[in-house]
Amino acid sequence: MIVLPREIAEHVGRDDVVVWDGDPATPPGSTRFYVPSYMAGEWAFEAMRLMPDLEVCQLHTAGFEHALAHLPEGVTLCNAAGVHDASTAELAVGLILARLRRIDDMARAMPSGDFIHDRYDALADKRVVVVGAGGIGQALARRLEGFECEVVLVGRTAREGVRARAELDELVREADVVVIAVPLDDSTRGLVDGAFLARMRDGSLLVNVARGAIVDTDAILAEAGRLSFALDVTDPEPLPPEHPLWRAPGVIISPHVGGNTTAFLPRIGRLVREQVERWESGSPLRNVIVS
Repeated sequence: MIVLPREIAEHVGRDDVVVWDGDPATPPGSTRFYVPSYMAGEWAFEAMRLMPDLEVCQLHTAGFEHALAHLPEGVTLCNAAGVHDASTAELAVGLILARLRRIDDMARAMPSGDFIHDRYDALADKRVVVVGAGGIGQALARRLEGFECEVVLVGRTAREGVRARAELDELVREADVVVIAVPLDDSTRGLVDGAFLARMRDGSLLVNVARGAIVDTDAILAEAGRLSFALDVTDPEPLPPEHPLWRAPGVIISPHVGGNTTAFLPRIGRLVREQVERWESGSPLRNVIVS
């Protein structure tokens, strides 16, 4: 049985799927191929333990760390690498421009009619270090090419056109903008800590479109004002209304909307349809994280 959430099923184009968004206590027991509901919370993953016939869990996100703790033994886990690349890269560009040109400050000044004319930073001629050379990092680098800035891609290891993560200590000293676009794993959790931020030069910008736990929140608060921050993800998340990060100087926050655009459903629909066809035919699945 192929079990999909309604909004994704509508874009898969098959009439042999079971739609299930519902009661976490009563999932379809004969499920063999499962796509959890988008942004449904822990219950959508806990439900896998009530699916004794489950063979494949196909995620709708590039991140997968939230599913690992609930994955039954022997079940193949696939992520949605590629689905969110364009939308997340778009948001990263938007956040960079918003903070450099102080568009967030201008928006806050509108209700009082404050005409805050000044000379603001351009993206042109800036050095942008993109930490993460996967799909999102590559998509961002392509989009930045037209802004007449220098882009440095950083991956786990060096290769043509990509610098090694081991070089980050020096690279961030020379960066005007640093964008975090890596998966959350043991090697990246807390990657951006107080020492990392201390190396960044005064007035530079850190953008996080990856996962909140990659950047230490206390370190952000300690450096806010000297540095600027544009965050689509936070730790904790959702960020409580009383959290000081909301009011920290030089910080703009979007509510984890990097991939959730009109491009999402058609793209995840195409991926799920292809994955189901591969699974049915015995062909290798794409984006396998655990097999």
